[in-house]
Amino acid sequence: MKRHKVHKTLKEINERIKQGEAVVVTAEEMIDIVERHGDVEAARRIDVVTTGTFSPMCSSGAFLNFGHTSPKIRASRVWLNDVPAYGGIAAVDCYIGATEVVEGDPLNSVYPGEFNYGGGHVIQDLVSGNLIRLRAEGYGTDCYPLRKFEKNITLHDLRDAMLFNPRNAYQNYNCAVNMSDKTIHTYMGMLRPRMANANYATSGQLSPLFNDPYYRTIGIGTRIFLGGAQGFVAWPGTQHNPHVIRGKNGAPREGAGTIATIGNLKEMSPEWLVGASFLGYGVSLYVGIGIPIPILDEDMARYTAVKDEDLYAQIYDYGMDYPKGAAKSLGEVSYKELRSGSIDFKGRKISTAPLSSYYKAREICEILKEWIERGDFLLGEPQQLLPDGDLE
Repeated sequence: MKRHKVHKTLKEINERIKQGEAVVVTAEEMIDIVERHGDVEAARRIDVVTTGTFSPMCSSGAFLNFGHTSPKIRASRVWLNDVPAYGGIAAVDCYIGATEVVEGDPLNSVYPGEFNYGGGHVIQDLVSGNLIRLRAEGYGTDCYPLRKFEKNITLHDLRDAMLFNPRNAYQNYNCAVNMSDKTIHTYMGMLRPRMANANYATSGQLSPLFNDPYYRTIGIGTRIFLGGAQGFVAWPGTQHNPHVIRGKNGAPREGAGTIATIGNLKEMSPEWLVGASFLGYGVSLYVGIGIPIPILDEDMARYTAVKDEDLYAQIYDYGMDYPKGAAKSLGEVSYKELRSGSIDFKGRKISTAPLSSYYKAREICEILKEWIERGDFLLGEPQQLLPDGDLE
């Protein structure tokens, strides 16, 4: 077992936070600190590194309980602003998914469809305090006789509202190009023919799971910034896969870890939960997530000093290979190159654009840093770490 020159515990770091003595920096700031002082000295000086991402995260949604009606209803079908919500949970519980489209939307029958409103927009409207038209239908029972119910509500009127996202904060993601001869519309945005542009996601060196590549500090119960409030990691996210190609720095070179997240929707902000419309594809939800990484030893100091130039994404063809389920990497590119605005690939200069906002990710890092420095945010002790497949 490896011996570290620096060893801290989460409990010790939390005590320093409570006493106002913790040294907190952002992932960007940590890069310079490790370069100047080395990983061992950086681990001695720094207690917490804050990370952040703001990106469309389709596998998101909210559990809502709108309270019992009089007479009572068993709401088997539910709509919020005409967006269907899943009612097969209990009498007045439902789940609104971020990618559910408003009923009656022409979808792609007139291509490319605009997808102006859906579940992600409902969630944004709720946290904005806007009126939402709730409709519910039931089949009628002895204990729940009402068959129809309709009412204008706000988030405040809901008995319970929790954001629960099955898959957030992908540890890495694809760089998308289009090798076909026609423009295509995807969840990675519009891709012009013959590799005329390349789109990518994640906030690179600020992205939470890039800063803890082996999930040494992140697991069930980790307290996080979620949608502008404090939330938690609830479980490994769907499609969590630690068994991928990694660089010498431990960072995955393709999609890898994910987290499921949970938090109180009533505490969240429309600045950090934003409905999104993707031309020709559908709707989604931009989610702001930040994770504080405790610097337990010099390894964690080194991991949190990762730079865009040392992080790589695989390039995939979304025009032919990806939709056939036969995607193969065409090559790889660093996030430093992607963020420069163009990449050199196969002898061509291709313009690049992000789906994630680096600016907003940086802002999340700063907010989380302020919360911790004020003592308003303590680190959550994971009850079980994310599965790592014994990578180390």
